[in-house]
Amino acid sequence: MKVLTENHTFKTKGNCDLINLSDKLFESLEKSKMTNGNVIVFVAGSTASISTIEFEPGLKKDLPEILEKLIPAKKKYHHNDTWGDHNGHSHLRSTLFGCSQTIPFTDNSFLLGTWQQVVLIDFDERPRTRKVTFQFIGE
Repeated sequence: MKVLTENHTFKTKGNCDLINLSDKLFESLEKSKMTNGNVIVFVAGSTASISTIEFEPGLKKDLPEILEKLIPAKKKYHHNDTWGDHNGHSHLRSTLFGCSQTIPFTDNSFLLGTWQQVVLIDFDERPRTRKVTFQFIGE
């Protein structure tokens, strides 16, 4: 069993910015020389998430629209009162999606669906630099 950890940084625009991590993840798997195992994709921070989606223009518009209906940005949140900021909605959105995904791979290929890409979603109200960790466990 082998463990390989890589840290990557991504600049985001905030406000439900989606960044497709799939190409970087495929490059990292190839570089790892592992053929079977799992990768954990984790984002540090409480206002961003890792998820999967079909990374296409329609869904890139649909996701922020549905989140605005479920967890509106302009609503009053107790978190904003606590810290004097305005990103309570960002924390709640991140909590729904979670900060990591585990993706199995076999024969040096991820077991993802045909249209399934791994994405970083930044929910914060401003641009950020996000640290994303890929941890490969396998052989």
